[in-house]
Amino acid sequence: MTTHLQTKFEIKSWDDKPYRELEDGRKFSRADVELAASAGDVEGTATSESLLYYRADGTGSFVGLMHITGRLGDRSGSVALQGNGTYDGTEARVEYAVVPGSGTGDLAGMTGTALSVSTHADYPHMPLTLDYVIP
Repeated sequence: MTTHLQTKFEIKSWDDKPYRELEDGRKFSRADVELAASAGDVEGTATSESLLYYRADGTGSFVGLMHITGRLGDRSGSVALQGNGTYDGTEARVEYAVVPGSGTGDLAGMTGTALSVSTHADYPHMPLTLDYVIP
């Protein structure tokens, strides 16, 4: 049976470091982010590392990994999510998939997806919806 959870992660820190900046305003960057959740059925912390591409108009695309440690519903452990996202200047949208074999503790064997859609009004929070199965 699929479990559906919604939460908000609070962004505790965001360290964005460009590693290639082009003359026309485009740039490539790496972001290390620390988050904490204590809303809904999720309690814990997360770290995220992303590679970002910013266009000259401020929009962008990114890929990344997020490692969540804590409690999802009544189960505790850790799990990694692999994300692919876009930013259109107003809204950041990230679609995640659970990295196979990454679950530990009560989250071992977890499969599933997650979605985060956020705007500037959500900051410093990042809404996250998880749909997953644990055998």
